[in-house]
Amino acid sequence: MILRRIVFFLALVLGVVASQVPEFAQQYRQRLGGAVDELNRIIRAFDADAARLQMNRDTGLERLLGNPDDFVRQRGEQIRADAARAARLEAQLQSYESAGPFWRLATFARSYEPEIARRAAQNFEPAVPVTSEGLVMTALGFLVGWLGGRAVIAPIQRRRRTRTLRA
Repeated sequence: MILRRIVFFLALVLGVVASQVPEFAQQYRQRLGGAVDELNRIIRAFDADAARLQMNRDTGLERLLGNPDDFVRQRGEQIRADAARAARLEAQLQSYESAGPFWRLATFARSYEPEIARRAAQNFEPAVPVTSEGLVMTALGFLVGWLGGRAVIAPIQRRRRTRTLRA
């Protein structure tokens, strides 16, 4: 009897934990959008500076990268890296937006950005799962916990029944 309660409790805990996976992915997407916005702001400012001097981004980057001053050259490398990262994160954000509810979780698992995920985890706030993703993940977590717990206690219950029948 006590083992069944433990299994039920384990299943509930796993259900609650699993229900937070879609919420974490959603909070990650919000951070991802913020990162894309900030990178695009930096790149737009660089493009505007270059345009004021009758240059495009590539010409401006060439001038920075070709400069003998290490500081200026490093600034050019940073802008180039920011532009590449912005394009990569923007593509990831678009893939989330075009994915259906459950495919967003698969997309997150396949292509998350570790730094953004780490910062999302640091500030993660649990939420009640009211989306279809959250409810299904809750049910799956409960089912995994229940079945896993039952598998663990099954040998113990068999031994008890065998002892009771022998006695």
